[in-house]
Amino acid sequence: MASARPAVPADTPVLAALHAAAVAEKRDQRGGDLWAVHDAQPGPPVAPSEGAGAGDEDTLVLAGEFAGAVVGYARARAVGLADGRRLAVIDELYVEPDGREVGVGECLMDALLAWAEGLGCCGIDAVALPGDRATKNFFEAHGLIARSITVHRPLGARPGPETA
Repeated sequence: MASARPAVPADTPVLAALHAAAVAEKRDQRGGDLWAVHDAQPGPPVAPSEGAGAGDEDTLVLAGEFAGAVVGYARARAVGLADGRRLAVIDELYVEPDGREVGVGECLMDALLAWAEGLGCCGIDAVALPGDRATKNFFEAHGLIARSITVHRPLGARPGPETA
């Protein structure tokens, strides 16, 4: 059975491995190489301990489980807007390929939505890379729609995935 729960410090090694897999998977997608060095979180999610970060309601790290094993995670934060409202931002939501299609992603997303609503956020944002239909469809199934599009033109002679 699939579930999502707040991550705990003991989850850190598996969260680090999942984070590395998530970045590697996105690097192979259109826009992913630049995303990995510009937008990706700089390191794996760390569950709050009783020290620093404990009780910080503006950040959330979740572990997604199936059959008792952690197979996914989510990391989100609430940010203040210029008009005083708050916006929830999903920095990462990843489920390893063998754990997909069994409800882990849905459990993570449901927990993120409940958290954001509980904080009184005016909305929730996430990123789907161009051409990543599975991610786009997943977010749309949970009511997220495009509100902006980042456009990019590579410059210089250095060919890379962005120019292919």
